[in-house]
Amino acid sequence: MNAELPEPSPEAAESSQALCAHIATEIKAAGGWISFARYMELALYTPGLGYYSGGPRKFGEAGDFITAPELTPLFAQTLANQAAQVMAASAPHILEAGGGSGAFAADLLLALEKLGALPDSYLILELSGELRARQADRLYERAPHLLGRVRWLDSLPETFSGFVVGNEVLDAMPVHLIHWQADAVQERGVTLDANDQFSWAERPLSAALATYADTLPVSAPYLSEVNLAARAWIAGWADILQRGALVLIDYGFPRHEFYHAQRDQGTLMCHYRHHSHGDPFWWPGLNDITAHVDFTAMAEAGFEAGLEVAGYTSQAAFLMNCGLTEVLASKIDPATPGGDAAYFTQSRAVAKLINPSEMGELFKVIGFSKNLNAPLIGFARGDKTQTL
Repeated sequence: MNAELPEPSPEAAESSQALCAHIATEIKAAGGWISFARYMELALYTPGLGYYSGGPRKFGEAGDFITAPELTPLFAQTLANQAAQVMAASAPHILEAGGGSGAFAADLLLALEKLGALPDSYLILELSGELRARQADRLYERAPHLLGRVRWLDSLPETFSGFVVGNEVLDAMPVHLIHWQADAVQERGVTLDANDQFSWAERPLSAALATYADTLPVSAPYLSEVNLAARAWIAGWADILQRGALVLIDYGFPRHEFYHAQRDQGTLMCHYRHHSHGDPFWWPGLNDITAHVDFTAMAEAGFEAGLEVAGYTSQAAFLMNCGLTEVLASKIDPATPGGDAAYFTQSRAVAKLINPSEMGELFKVIGFSKNLNAPLIGFARGDKTQTL
């Protein structure tokens, strides 16, 4: 165990131990080895026990990390301008992939109401029943009169037209680990040691992974991630999306930076109570497990499936293009009582969203569209699609 991390409560530890037993049973049933992608899927999404399916609070100061919607409502209020543009050119519907705490949905709907651009429906694709309940509570608290427009989905719809948005969705999709060595390229997976504890073990690559690994600019020795699940998820939208746009916000790099020589141990990271660490076997189910996004792979997957790559840029550029400074100026009035303090607080939050040393450059935005006539306003300036 990692002595630098706070110990979980007895109840949380018991839940993690139950998840470990569940994963161990699957490893044994699979012949003693599972891919890390499968381990990550089980650790995050096992019903009732996985990180996103269990009880501990994930988002905000009391959770494990703070996302942009939790940081400030100005994030969603700014995205409202992009959502309104897409809906006006397609259909008045929004689908949010991964609803988080519900803060984004509440803030976005309220902002669209002020713009006179409310969607007829707001769909939230959310697999966690616990998070669905929290999202519903947040919406009831913040925007009860708009709750009737909201509906939750267990899976992607067969068809959809309108605006699709996902904030920090791709980084939580299960990744395969590939280990390039001088004499072999193997997949790193999970097995059990003599004490039935999780341990690393490597196997030859599957045909699909071997084919994909051959395309990557990697020189041995090197260990990194491949996110086949995210590629397949994006490609699937080519058939689902009839008219509209898909906008995804996450941390990551274009391929030549993702597989940089200095990043030879990959980007896999775990988050627990605002601590970051690199051990995915530490109290499974209580930690978020993430990996940075190879945005070149995402662009390829969408384009090859039939989507148009509508743009790729930094979060800072995207938000500025969507009118972040104007939204800040209109929402906070220093002339009102207490306005100076409120303006200062929101200004600091905005600085985190766009500062290059904070979220501004590490977080990227990629857009895909289908049957839209106008370019997305979020990529009007600073488009970096040519770097992918």
